[in-house]
Amino acid sequence: MDVFSHGLWAGAGARALNLKRKKPLRVWLAIAWGLFPDVFAFALSFIYLNYFRITAGGTPFAIRPGEIEPPVGEQSFILRLTHHLYDASHSLLVFLIVFSLVAWYFRRPVWEMGGWFLHILMDIPTHSFAFFPTPFLWPLSNFMVDGTRWGTRIFMLTNYSLLAVAYTVVWLVDKSRNKKK
Repeated sequence: MDVFSHGLWAGAGARALNLKRKKPLRVWLAIAWGLFPDVFAFALSFIYLNYFRITAGGTPFAIRPGEIEPPVGEQSFILRLTHHLYDASHSLLVFLIVFSLVAWYFRRPVWEMGGWFLHILMDIPTHSFAFFPTPFLWPLSNFMVDGTRWGTRIFMLTNYSLLAVAYTVVWLVDKSRNKKK
C-alpha cells in the first residue's frame, strides 16, 4: 500500500480508538508510526535517486519493460540496502522486539506504535511478488504472500474511498457524542 494511505489508516484507527479510550492516543504519533516502515526503508534510496537524477541527468539503473523493481544484479549498494531496511521494517518479529524494548524503556506500552503493526498487516495482502513483497516473518522465514498490487487504479480508488468513509464515520460518531455532552 502507498505510504500516505498507511499514515491515513493509522490516523483513522487512532481516532476511532480515541472514541472509547479515557486516555486518548496521540493521533500524530500513530500516523508517524504508520509511515515509519516505508520512510525507514525508502528514504535513503529516494534521496540517492533524486540526487543522481538532478546532478547526472539520468537514472542509476535501467528498468526493462514489464519490470517494476530493477534486476538484482543492476542494483547499487543503496538499493540493496533499501531491500535490507525494508525486510527489517516490515517484519512482525522486529516490530515486536522494538515495541517490547520501547514499552520496557517507558515502563508502559506505547500504543501509538500500533500504526507500525497496522502498516505491516496491510502490506501483507497488498504487495505482489513483483514489487516488494512483505517479509513479515523475517528473519525466521522467507515466506511471503503474493498479494494484490496496490498501485492499480481500482485499488487506489477503493482504498481512498474507504478512507473517506472511515474518517466520515469517526467524525459523525465524535460529533454525535459531543452533542450529547
